[in-house]
Amino acid sequence: MEMLEEIQWGLSQPQKQLSSKFFYDTRGSELFESITQLPEYYLTRTETGLLETPVSGWVTEMEPASLVELGAGSARKTRILLTAMANRTPERTYAPVDVAGDFLRASAETLKMEDPSLDIRPRIRDITWDLDFVDELPGPVLFALLGSTIGNFVGEAAGGLLSNVRLAMKEDDLFLLGADLRPGEGKSIERLEAAYNDAQGITAEFNVNMLRALNRGAGTNFDLAAFRHRALYNESEGRIEMHLVAEVVQEVRIPGDRIVRIGAGESIRTELSCKYDRPVLTRMLASAQLEVTRWCADEDGLYSMALASPA
Repeated sequence: MEMLEEIQWGLSQPQKQLSSKFFYDTRGSELFESITQLPEYYLTRTETGLLETPVSGWVTEMEPASLVELGAGSARKTRILLTAMANRTPERTYAPVDVAGDFLRASAETLKMEDPSLDIRPRIRDITWDLDFVDELPGPVLFALLGSTIGNFVGEAAGGLLSNVRLAMKEDDLFLLGADLRPGEGKSIERLEAAYNDAQGITAEFNVNMLRALNRGAGTNFDLAAFRHRALYNESEGRIEMHLVAEVVQEVRIPGDRIVRIGAGESIRTELSCKYDRPVLTRMLASAQLEVTRWCADEDGLYSMALASPA
């Protein structure tokens, strides 16, 4: 679906919506990196701890020659995986995949300066596209989807993404998945919601920046000042829902003589962030012909990492 058609389709739904991929222009990517360092945002901090121990040990054991990271961003946590790979071989290939081209290239250049021996092959593309380039990489390959990015894909979309990864995998390849856990013992709904409603308002700025990016990149005319950020946990669906709520009635122009009316109090849903438990993740991976071989979670039950092989 073309970008303008996708915007038109999303804003014509009963619950207006825009794809979370529209967050990630250069400014959006920078804001998200700031979010990951906020005190409320436990996800990155907890995932980093799990990557250091025990996941880095898993990676050293499997001896991958290549790392394919889907939704790579700044590759800050990736350095842990690359260091673990270097414990067995200095000749490593890293293929980061992301839609934010400028940000991806800058991250790749920084990594290359830090580690000149690293063969970096960035791919500017949607992570749901075919991973046909993987055939060119030395094997075995470790595929990684970190940051609970899987949570942004719902139902068939999540299954499709996992199946796409499975199709690209050979027998000796492995898939590393980071996933945020549902509230439970040790993790309250209040703590979860706070991660998406930080006191400094950076998440709110990140949310509104999507409209700024669309105005610039797609030629729409959203009034940024007319929207406010809202994020809440939908317990029945097991997911965080992030919205931009219109404070006044407005008409948004989409190039091609298309006008969308947004009423006061009406919202545009900009992100779904699904939360999981081990049985749910195991079933999702099994549906994509992937078998969980290793699993870990932090002691507070905030976050989990799963390693899966082709079933």
